[in-house]
Amino acid sequence: MTQFFELQWTRVSTVAAITLLLAACGKPQQAAAPAAPDKPVTPPVAVVDGTPIPRDAYNDYLKGLLRGKPLTDVTADEKNQVLDQMINMYLIAAQAEKDGLEKDPEVATRIALLRTQILADAAAQKYVKSNEPSDQDLHAAYDAATDKTEYHASHILVPTKEKADQLIKKIKGGAKFEDVAKAESTDNSKTNGGDLGWFTTARMVKPFGDAVKGLKKGEFTLDPVQTQYGWHIIKLEDTRDAPFDQMKGQLTNGIMQKKFQDYIEGLKKSAKIEKKL
Repeated sequence: MTQFFELQWTRVSTVAAITLLLAACGKPQQAAAPAAPDKPVTPPVAVVDGTPIPRDAYNDYLKGLLRGKPLTDVTADEKNQVLDQMINMYLIAAQAEKDGLEKDPEVATRIALLRTQILADAAAQKYVKSNEPSDQDLHAAYDAATDKTEYHASHILVPTKEKADQLIKKIKGGAKFEDVAKAESTDNSKTNGGDLGWFTTARMVKPFGDAVKGLKKGEFTLDPVQTQYGWHIIKLEDTRDAPFDQMKGQLTNGIMQKKFQDYIEGLKKSAKIEKKL
């Protein structure tokens, strides 16, 4: 995890430094107003020359580094490493303020752009939370979906077309597909006779998905299919409609994308936009 933090630092430092340190650049922070009795003050994670580093800012920065990984996977040493990074950013930002860098046109432009991006992202998240599709919307989208087929297929993966052609002849000659897969396939699925289970073609690389769609139940590809992984012999075991619950996330994303695009188009219609590129 330590190495992960070190690698991620180079990717997020510029954005994080601007985002988290806007308050650090400029006038010193004033003491916070006393919190309401029912809302206790959350202590900062550190104070740098009188400027507190808010705990919420630290948590957001840490989550950005983890990229979806659970906080429980982070050790105390790693949390301290992240805090040291933030302290360094605050020190550098304070020096930037002393050097008058916030007045540099390029820096000011980047800060203004990042502020706009943050506000736009916050508005988008607010819209999504306030306009989640109903079950009725989701069921209607499911019924209207034209590509909700799931495929149950097996495959044999080999490194060359010549090897695949040899195996196809062997299967056409009467050898069982699953036996050939166990003996010859280089894919981990070989232990299951090449069985890949149920999937949608969206989960597969395009040549593989296209080949599966062209098969009938029980058929296998008479010509090997090439992908970046090698050469495949594919057998279609069965098809079915994907269950509603399994497609719910995909349907939700599709509906929200359409709603949000309509929302943006509505904003455009009510705005005066002059393009001057």
